[in-house]
Amino acid sequence: MSTKPEEETVPNILITGTPATGKSYLCQRLAEQLKLRWLNCSELAKEHNLIEEYDEEYDCPILDDDKLMDYLEPLMLQGGNIVEYHGCDFFPERWFEAVFVTTCSNTVLYDRLKERNYNDKKFKSNIECEIFGIVLEEAKNSYKSDIVYQLTNETKQEAEENLKTIKNWYKAWKRK
Repeated sequence: MSTKPEEETVPNILITGTPATGKSYLCQRLAEQLKLRWLNCSELAKEHNLIEEYDEEYDCPILDDDKLMDYLEPLMLQGGNIVEYHGCDFFPERWFEAVFVTTCSNTVLYDRLKERNYNDKKFKSNIECEIFGIVLEEAKNSYKSDIVYQLTNETKQEAEENLKTIKNWYKAWKRK
């Protein structure tokens, strides 16, 4: 009698950080290299009408957290997801085995945000968010400390090192 091998579990990972700190680059590469499903919450919100309203002042849509949670729940239960969003405190801790927060200096962030042509209010808000470490603090307050990792992501070399760090974490997690 043959026995079917137990289905392999694959972790869910959250990549969060202020806009323009390099989340998408990491997510794209990790999704390709680790064969994870990349869930870019901003894109999902647009594609599946998970938007509450539009904020004219910041020139951006306002995410409907409840609709997003309902959409993501069955996917998160399957495992193997890499979730990307610039906020994190509304995601349930039970969804993630690791939370990686991308950060960078304001000099680098300034240049990256300028390229995006954000309006003055949105630009200033994102710079202040990074100055005060809002997303990192949010992650530390929302998740167990042993699953939150800070990644400085200013150069291509650092991005490659961060990619290696996450892949090493993934390999170690799979060995558990």
